[in-house]
Amino acid sequence: MTDHGRSTPGALKRRLAPEAHRSNALHPGAWWIWALGLGTAASRTTNPLLLGLLIGVAGYVVAARRTSAPWAKSYGAFVKLGLFVIGIRLVFAIVLGSPIPGTHTVVTLPEVPLPDWAKGVRIGGRVTAEGLLFALYDGIRLAGLLICVGAANALASPARLLKSLPGALYEAGVAVVVAMTFAPNLITDVQRLRAARRLRGRPDKGIRGLLQVGLPVLEGALERSVALAAAMDARGFGRSAAVPAGVRRATAVLTLGGLMGVCVGTYGLLTAQGASYGLPVLIAGLLAALGGLRLGGRRAVRTRYRPDPWGVRAWLVAGSGIAVAGLMIWAASYDPAALHPGVVPLTAPTLPLWPAAAVLIGLLPAFVAPVPSEASAPVRAGRPAAAPEPAPVEAPPEKASPAAWRGSVPSPVPPEPSPSVPPEETS
Repeated sequence: MTDHGRSTPGALKRRLAPEAHRSNALHPGAWWIWALGLGTAASRTTNPLLLGLLIGVAGYVVAARRTSAPWAKSYGAFVKLGLFVIGIRLVFAIVLGSPIPGTHTVVTLPEVPLPDWAKGVRIGGRVTAEGLLFALYDGIRLAGLLICVGAANALASPARLLKSLPGALYEAGVAVVVAMTFAPNLITDVQRLRAARRLRGRPDKGIRGLLQVGLPVLEGALERSVALAAAMDARGFGRSAAVPAGVRRATAVLTLGGLMGVCVGTYGLLTAQGASYGLPVLIAGLLAALGGLRLGGRRAVRTRYRPDPWGVRAWLVAGSGIAVAGLMIWAASYDPAALHPGVVPLTAPTLPLWPAAAVLIGLLPAFVAPVPSEASAPVRAGRPAAAPEPAPVEAPPEKASPAAWRGSVPSPVPPEPSPSVPPEETS
C-alpha cells in the first residue's frame, strides 16, 4: 500500500527544488552575494521592524537549506554575537552617554569629572530614553549585519568558494578561508569537549568549566594549524610559474590603477560634483582591475577538478539578494523617514509596505535552492531522525534447526546438505 502521507511532501519538495548532490550543488558565490545583499539592505535602515524582518528572512533560509557540515553550525554563534553587540551598545550609551538630546530621563548616574582636554566626553550623568532607543536601533543594525554574514558562513562551503576564486587571488583567498573556518572549527571543538565532560560527570559551565575546556581547544587549534601547514607544503602551495618581467609590471600597473579608478569612481558617484565622471572612471577601473587579475593568474600553478557551475538557480539566489539591496537603497532615497524612524520626540516605528515587500524577495533561495539530502540535513530539535526501515526477515523453514533462533550470526556460505541425506535430518 502506498504511503501518501509520506510521499506527498517529498514530491512537492522535489517539484519546487531538486535534492542537492555534487552535480547540481549551488555555487557558494551565490550564497555570499545573497547574504551581502541582505547586509547592504540592513545597513540602509535603522527601523527595528525592517531589521527584524531581514533577520527572520536570513534565519528561515538558513533553516531550510543548511546542512550538517561543520561550518553550518556557526550560525547560532553569530546570533549570540549579535545579541552581545546590542548589549554592549546599550552599555556604552548608559555609561558614556549619547549625543542624542532627550527630555525623558530614565536614570541619573554619578558623573565622573574629566579634565578640560576631554570636553565632549563624559562618564555617567543623565541617561535618557531617547538615547537608549537610538543605541538600541543602532545595535540591531550591527547585529543584522553580523547575522547576514553568519548566514553566508552557514550556507556556503569555504573550500568550494576558494576553488572558485581566480588564480591571482588564490593565495589571499586561502588566508581568508582559513580565517573564515576558524570560528566554525572552534565552536565544533567547544561543543565536542563540553559533551565529553558532561558524559564524564564533570562541570561544563561557569568559569571553571571554561578554563578546563579552553586548553584542549587551544591545543586542537595548534594541531590543525600544523596539519594545515603540512598539507599546504605537500601540495606545493606558493609555487609560481615563470612569467616575463613585462607581464609582471603590466599586472601591477593594471591592478593598482584599476583599484584607484574604482575608488575615484565610487567617490564620484557618492558626491554631487562627481556625477559626470564617476561612472566612466568606475567602469574603466573595473576593466583594468579585471585585466590585471587575468594576467596575474598566469603565475598561479594549479588546476581545478570539477569546477562548480553557475546555473539558473545560482542566478536566482544571487539576484534575490541584489534585488533586496537595490530596492532598499531606492527606498532610502525615496522615503528616508520610513527607514530611519525618529527618536526625538519618541515615536513608535511603523513597518513601511514596499520596503517590507522588497525584503521578502530574499526568501526566494528557500524555494529554488537545491534541498539538502536527508543524510546531510541537520536534525531539528525535538524531532528525532527517521530510523531506517528494517530489512525484511525471511521466515525460517518449518523444521529449521534451533540454532537459527538463537540470534547467532550465520556463516557467509552455509554448507549444502548432502544429496543422500534428506533435508529434515541435517544438523
